[in-house]
Amino acid sequence: MGKTHALSGALAWLAAAPLLTNEDLLGKYAVDLSAKQLLAGAVVCAGAGLLPDIDHHNGRIANTYGPITKVFCKWVGKISGGHRHATHSILFAALMGVAMHLLAVHFVYGWWAALFVIVGFGLRGIGLDFEGKEPQSAIADCVLAGVAVYLMHGLDMSFAGYAVTLGCLAHVAGDCLTPKGCPVLWPIPWRIDVPLVPKTDGKVERWVVAPVLLLGVAILAMRSVLGDLGARWLTRG
Repeated sequence: MGKTHALSGALAWLAAAPLLTNEDLLGKYAVDLSAKQLLAGAVVCAGAGLLPDIDHHNGRIANTYGPITKVFCKWVGKISGGHRHATHSILFAALMGVAMHLLAVHFVYGWWAALFVIVGFGLRGIGLDFEGKEPQSAIADCVLAGVAVYLMHGLDMSFAGYAVTLGCLAHVAGDCLTPKGCPVLWPIPWRIDVPLVPKTDGKVERWVVAPVLLLGVAILAMRSVLGDLGARWLTRG
């Protein structure tokens, strides 16, 4: 479900941050992340954790911005082969990451538009809407997403490609834990499923998976904050 996918995206970002900043590991592809960038990356990755579901014509994110996203998701579903097909793959995650990186680095206005959509998806996914009420929910999503874009518009978002790719991969990994699985290696049709979660939005997801993800996000966020504070304390003077 949306909340679980958003949490898994945030967790993936916070867990991967030390690796993404490691120049010995990534060389020139490593990124420097300030505290604000780390937080922005978590927001982007959480929103991107919903992106693969743009193939679902009637999912929560299809209703994010009213008829616009509903029609868009309907057509994506038709083109991609239906729900849990092309968009639930490593190839889709990589292509989205490259596209968002190019926007963030070379076409900032396009990136702000993409960020608006991604944040809106994340907000709808975690349930920040008026249940069953449209267009009130779509208006609320627009306002909150607009505020988020304004707060992040001055940041260097060259890390956006990593955040979007990780969010999409976290989504795919999560769906692979359900019986239907995903065609991870699309266009190869072979589906991978390790059904540890027997039912979407069932007891296992609600009472095991979601709490564990939330705890993981809290622990890694505290680690990031305390690590920064500790470094400043050790180097002061």
